[in-house]
Amino acid sequence: MSDTPHLIIAYAASDEDGCQQALPQLALPHLDTLIKQLQPSHTDSGESEDFAPPHERALARALGLPTRATPWAALQRLQQGNAPSTEAWAYITPCHWQISPDQVRMSELAAAQMSDAESRALLAIMAPWFAEDGIELVYDRPERWLARGAVFAGLETAALDRIALRDVRPWLPNKEQAAVLQRLQTEMQMLLYTHAWSDEREARGQAPINSFWVHGAGALPAGYQLPAQPPVLKTDLRDAALVGNWPAWAAQWQSIDAALGIQSPATLTLCGEKNAVTLQRAPQGLLQKIKQLFGGPRAADVLKVL
Repeated sequence: MSDTPHLIIAYAASDEDGCQQALPQLALPHLDTLIKQLQPSHTDSGESEDFAPPHERALARALGLPTRATPWAALQRLQQGNAPSTEAWAYITPCHWQISPDQVRMSELAAAQMSDAESRALLAIMAPWFAEDGIELVYDRPERWLARGAVFAGLETAALDRIALRDVRPWLPNKEQAAVLQRLQTEMQMLLYTHAWSDEREARGQAPINSFWVHGAGALPAGYQLPAQPPVLKTDLRDAALVGNWPAWAAQWQSIDAALGIQSPATLTLCGEKNAVTLQRAPQGLLQKIKQLFGGPRAADVLKVL
């Protein structure tokens, strides 16, 4: 963290009962000290139903990007050295849906784990269907591909974090705008159900891949440039929080706190599942210095309202 002017910590807290019970026993001495040294500069209040979680909104704001329909895939293209462009891109994540009469539930994302070769083979199977609708699929990594197409321009999509282990139906993008994508999801379910690629996966005892999730869609603003000192998003707490493993989450917080004791950022954003608060270093007068000597808010007090 020594070169981190702005650190954004995702899943710093949750309003889940297990997290709220863990917070009073969570000892974070370095974060306690840092909070006393910083001043609140921005708060972000939201709802757990928002498509973009607070850490994505905080990162977008720090990067000078819109906090809704943030073009994460297009940003990645720019970060990878591609020429600046206003073309619309999105991420495509192959996934496993558990379909029942009353819900369509996203499995744990790990259930759709694929090797590099397996993922490339699946992309080759699906790409021609997308191409018929003017969407180009580009390999990125085993669990996620890139997609280019006009349908992604201004399309607000829900982050993967929002749908893990949940019914996906409330999180689908605007039905009229995303009609092509929803049709493709249905077509991929039928295609993959009887495909030899799926048979091979079943023979290995792996969960079937029967759909895909679109996220990070949009186009970069014209003339957009990356900031000279981009913020750093820390997601170490994510996996434990998403599955409600609060002992593991607390243990990971201890590691983060130890790193804060080595070098602390000038700006810190703590994000929950609804809200976020940004704190910054600011010149202190005598009164503020006296308050530090006699204590101030503990980390747990700040985290419990996120």
